[in-house]
Amino acid sequence: MGKHSTIVTSGGQLTAVARPAERRPIRSRLRLTALAFLATFAILFVMVIDPYAGAYAASAEAPNHWVVINGQTYIAAGSYTISASRDHYTVSQRIAPRVVASTAAVSGARAVSGAPAAPVPSPGSAKAIALSILQSKGMGNDQYSCLVSLWDRESGWRVNAANPSGAYGIPQALPGSKMASAGPNWQTNPKTQILWGLGYISARYGNPCGAWAHSQSTGWY
Repeated sequence: MGKHSTIVTSGGQLTAVARPAERRPIRSRLRLTALAFLATFAILFVMVIDPYAGAYAASAEAPNHWVVINGQTYIAAGSYTISASRDHYTVSQRIAPRVVASTAAVSGARAVSGAPAAPVPSPGSAKAIALSILQSKGMGNDQYSCLVSLWDRESGWRVNAANPSGAYGIPQALPGSKMASAGPNWQTNPKTQILWGLGYISARYGNPCGAWAHSQSTGWY
């Protein structure tokens, strides 16, 4: 029953009049509902973005959970098998053998320069002269292989190789008369041409493999 008020009329009779019930403010309830919703949404949002949030006392000590650490790579020669298992499932992959390095024909050296391994030169040939000069300079068979590939392309190791551009000889000096600085017999002597060519390579590329790498990328050296 609602609350009533008693009124005395002029006739002395008592009359009960019902008073309207009190109503709580609607705005207060709406505000409380909105605040509760926003608080719940904020907590769920943080947990979705970073489920580790709040697990550490100081932000400076909290690890970065989103850093991707690069794995290490190991290459091995020969056949091997990669296997992985998870619960009741097993995955296996057969890897074909991979050749890591080839063996050079010259004194069993490894061809690490990228140039094909050069065979042992014939005694007295221009290539034999070049190998001897390189060895006297402390260079290995890898540099010799690069030089063989370079001058095979340039002149085929021919002393009298001439190009319409004016390039001449084993190293294809341009013009050929530049080789006169190594000796007056530059037109016919392979050793003179090789000495000049190696001097040019050393000054410009450091060594034959440097010249070969440049020739591979540009077509000239």
